[in-house]
Amino acid sequence: MNRELAVHKAAAALVEAFASNSTERYFDCFTPDATFIFHTVPQPLLSRQAYQDLWQTWQAEGFIVLACVSSNAKVSLQGDVAIFIHDVATHIRVGGEALQLQERETIVFTLHDERWLACHEHLSAISA
Repeated sequence: MNRELAVHKAAAALVEAFASNSTERYFDCFTPDATFIFHTVPQPLLSRQAYQDLWQTWQAEGFIVLACVSSNAKVSLQGDVAIFIHDVATHIRVGGEALQLQERETIVFTLHDERWLACHEHLSAISA
């Protein structure tokens, strides 16, 4: 399989795990030292565990992913690193309230034991 296609497949697996609210499969898509920047969180999350802890807090407060659709995906290969950018339309429920989000995301993947894993994720709002 060519490397660009492999990155697209890794990204699709990550989005599908997120969309299905599958915590274990979702976090398995990230390296332990992955970092995260979300426009909805005031500080960077500097490890997968930091994000998992926040995720568990969100879920305890009623957060659930109902659907997530990726579009406009592009991959830029940089040796054993790949930059994946896409638009995401996400349907979530937070504390009983359903929300539709339109965001843009950059995910940096690294080749890790012949598997593309995300090592950085940056989520931002799409400007009007």
